[in-house]
Amino acid sequence: MLNAPITTEDSLKIPRHGQLVVWAVSDGRAGIHNQVLGLAEAIADLTPANVVVRHIRYRRMFDRWPTFLRLFPHLMLKRDSDPVGRPWPDIWIAAGRATLPHSKRVKKLSNGQTLVVQLQDPREASKRFDMVIAPLHDQVKGDNVLSIQGSTHRVTPERLKREAAPWAERLSAFDGPFLTVLIGGKSKSHTISAERAEALVQQIRIAVKSKKATLLLSVSRRTPDDARKVLMEGLKDLPGILYDGKGENPYFAFLNAADFLMVTEDSVNMAAEASATGKPVHILSMDARGSGAKFGRFHQGLQDYGAARPWSGELRQWKYTPLNETRRAAEAVLALYAEKHPDRRAKG
Repeated sequence: MLNAPITTEDSLKIPRHGQLVVWAVSDGRAGIHNQVLGLAEAIADLTPANVVVRHIRYRRMFDRWPTFLRLFPHLMLKRDSDPVGRPWPDIWIAAGRATLPHSKRVKKLSNGQTLVVQLQDPREASKRFDMVIAPLHDQVKGDNVLSIQGSTHRVTPERLKREAAPWAERLSAFDGPFLTVLIGGKSKSHTISAERAEALVQQIRIAVKSKKATLLLSVSRRTPDDARKVLMEGLKDLPGILYDGKGENPYFAFLNAADFLMVTEDSVNMAAEASATGKPVHILSMDARGSGAKFGRFHQGLQDYGAARPWSGELRQWKYTPLNETRRAAEAVLALYAEKHPDRRAKG
């Protein structure tokens, strides 16, 4: 398995002339889009790069076909899908089942000139890609696998400050400390019933009152309507801002303002992003729908790192170095690119 190298800034400045072209490829769903774009942007922070977003969408008749049947995936795309063809990028970063046949195709058609990076567990041999970057809790094996804690994402101190600026005036009307609560929803492994939402309301009320805090709560697209209604009704009298999914999304502003965080256990992305802030992350229980083994390993990893703890009934304060696995992954990608293309390494 790969270990991210210790690198210097100069060694990561790959292009001698111009910029690297990096494609961030997904089916457009927010969860995986943010993973590929976050890694691409982290690469661009380390070396001159032009980041290009590509969203892959299949025609309905092909949408549920297994990967092995998509022999000509470029011919199966919708008209409004982004084009996937020459000229190929220097680095291809993809995530999600929809991208798998394209990733393998690009590796072959580019004659190895494009570095193909697949995020998450591809559920097939890792050697079909140049690099696989997978969550540690998925236990993916392979000589070209980089295992990271959680997922790659777009949370950086610079982004948080920039995205918080439009919310500064509204937030200045409240006194701290600020408690940011991130609510997920229905997934393969978890869900949130109206009854669970009632329990969360009580836990959040206790947390707010114990610290005389201002509440900044955000639900997600996956939050069921009945649970969303319970949360909004049950917490509307508390000082703060409740984001119900409509209008401008304050997600980054809420992360930036937080003194404490509470995050539901169903989302690897939200917990990893919260852990990138260096603020104490309290994990809230959800209703289980399937095996929780992977999530158990993930949350244990965050606890071992020092970022998160299960909700104990009170807000607690602790310190840790912000989790920065996206930067580590970006360094590993550039190191591998430099190894495969030594002629493009910048001269000091």
